[in-house]
Order: sequence, then structure tokens, then C-alpha cells
Amino acid sequence: MPYTASEFQKRIDIRFSNEDFLNEALTHRSYLNENPRWHVPHNERLEFLGDAVLELVVTEFLFGRFPSHPEGQLTVFRAALVNYQMLARVGSDFELEKYILMSKGERGDNPRAKEVIVANAFEAVVGAIYLDQGFDAAKRFSETWLLPHLDEIVKTKSYKDAKSELQELIQETEKLTPTYRVLEESGPAHEREFRVGVCFGEEVVAEGTGKSKQEAEIEAAKEALKRFRNN
Repeated sequence: MPYTASEFQKRIDIRFSNEDFLNEALTHRSYLNENPRWHVPHNERLEFLGDAVLELVVTEFLFGRFPSHPEGQLTVFRAALVNYQMLARVGSDFELEKYILMSKGERGDNPRAKEVIVANAFEAVVGAIYLDQGFDAAKRFSETWLLPHLDEIVKTKSYKDAKSELQELIQETEKLTPTYRVLEESGPAHEREFRVGVCFGEEVVAEGTGKSKQEAEIEAAKEALKRFRNN
């Protein structure tokens, strides 16, 4: 490992009872291609878990922080806090990228792809903390690193990204929340491309592609906004 697990734990001020959870959270899929004997799996399952834990933490926080805000506005704030650009930025606050095990190719890849890897690892770390120490510890970690960025988001109105703007518009006009569906995955494991559709109810109204699901969702939202405004 380029950095030891103990160094990372000091940086985030959390001591794991089972360091395998942490090692798994910091293992990108590409690392296993070059190191098939590495003793833990890649971090995608922990990313899935951490995403759900993080959404609950942020939702609970926003619900208490803004008692008079409608559901639609809270959803927009939440989307701005947990999108991959923000999570990558927060991960950089404690140099998360340095600790992620990934292939040499991924480490030298383009900046946007690197952002996605860091964001996914952040979610995986949240999932690892949850498994190792429970919800309260995962909540404290999120309160320390992520939630302080909310004031900046509100002040600068940076929550107005394509997904958030589309959600706000469609909730207001159509009384429903857009959802996103992966329509196709292609390419090798280290160079995936996703085609995602944004849906109003069951109808796919626009599509987008990207090197991650998050990037493809944003492109689909941009296309949906363009079509909606041209109608």
C-alpha cells in the first residue's frame, strides 16, 4: 500500500476495529486486475452501502436545519451535497486520493475520472465506518467533513446543477421526481462507459453518457432540460 491504514485512520481520526473494512473501502476495482492476490474485494459494495447511509445522514440533517423548507428544496440541497464533484472535493480535504489503491493507468487518468474514483471511495469509507462502528460514527464523520459545506452551497446557490435544476422544475410543473436508470454499460472494467436515461414516471425522456453513472446522469439531465425548454 502507498500509505498504511494507520496513517489514514489518524488523518480522519477514526480507529477501525476491523481494518479489512477500511482496506476494502480504499480498493478500486482496477487494483485487483494488477494485484489478484490482494486479500479484500474492491469497494463497490461498500460504496453502495455508504451512498445509502450518507443519504440518510444528509436528509436527517437538512430536515432539522430547515424546518419550513418544502420537500423539493431539501432534495435539491441534498443532491448538491452528495454529488460526485462535492464528494471528490471533500475527499481532497483529507487527501483521500493518496490512500486509494488503484491501477497505474487509473492513477494517471483524466481529472474527471479521478473525481469519480475519489467520490466513490468517500462513500465506501462511510460504508466501512457504518459496518465497523455503526450509524452514529458514520454520522459524525459526515458532520466533520461534508456537512460544513452546506452554508457555502446555500450562499453561492451552487446547488443549481443540471440534476437539481431539472428536479426542481419537474417537481413544480409535473408533480413528480425525475429518476435515473442505467440503460447500458460497455467497455472493460477499467474504462467503463455508461448510458443513462432520465425518467418522468416510467417514460425515458432523455439520455446521457459518461465514464461514470454520475457523469451520465448529469448529461441526461442537461439533455432533458434542453428538451423541456424547447417545448
